[in-house]
Amino acid sequence: MKIEAKTTSVLERIVEARRAVVARRKQAFPEAILRYNAKHAPPARDFAAALERDGLNIIAELKKASPSRGVLRRDFQTISLAAELERAGAAALSVLTEEDFFQGSLMNLAEASKTVSIPVLRKDFIFDAWQVWEARANDADSFLLIAAILGDAELRELIKLGRELDMEPLVEVHSAEELARALDAGARILGVNNRDLRTFDARIETSFELIARIPDDRIAVSESGLRTHEDLVRLRAAGFDAFLIGEHLMQAPLPGEALAALLRPGDPS
Repeated sequence: MKIEAKTTSVLERIVEARRAVVARRKQAFPEAILRYNAKHAPPARDFAAALERDGLNIIAELKKASPSRGVLRRDFQTISLAAELERAGAAALSVLTEEDFFQGSLMNLAEASKTVSIPVLRKDFIFDAWQVWEARANDADSFLLIAAILGDAELRELIKLGRELDMEPLVEVHSAEELARALDAGARILGVNNRDLRTFDARIETSFELIARIPDDRIAVSESGLRTHEDLVRLRAAGFDAFLIGEHLMQAPLPGEALAALLRPGDPS
């Protein structure tokens, strides 16, 4: 599904659709069931620690499609992709679970988590505690929170629940105002998304503009629009601890080789 992203309504459309899906799923899977499954899930792996290693820590994203570019990878095999990216040196994985706009699924999340030993983040439009329980019940080790779609109280409460489940969330921001809100809410892992979710345009300069505002005791992640080893080196020197990369890897014939090239000098891409 390819969605034209020329207006400011794309994010709102995605969230509206997601709210409807969550409302339906709540009827089929009461929170009590998710809590039981979460209790019996394998212990959460330390997502924050994976991003604090020395070197270039890449969160490799498994993403079949996007609203702005349509299908990125037709031959999308979760298990083989997850294993390939771990072998190539990924510090962690991010798995899209939103079905309608990104063609993701919770099955992809569970399969990836069972395949690898590195932490796996659930990437979705999360606004309800029920979704956090759902993430843990499907073996996620962390989850994404988008500051732009959450109020201050919601953001604070979801971060708190994540920590109670040993899942430190990645809190995504797009502006100085959103970053200030995330810091006030106590976010430990801050993701600067270079892609504006309202227009889907990406500019790496967003990361450089916001890094000085992120305290040294937080984990800084640059997201979207990263394509070369040199990009990562510059961002690392500026203060970023990790990098979330999806489209560049998913569009490569051999994602593992593309990831390995990003990690070493002389990347020809």
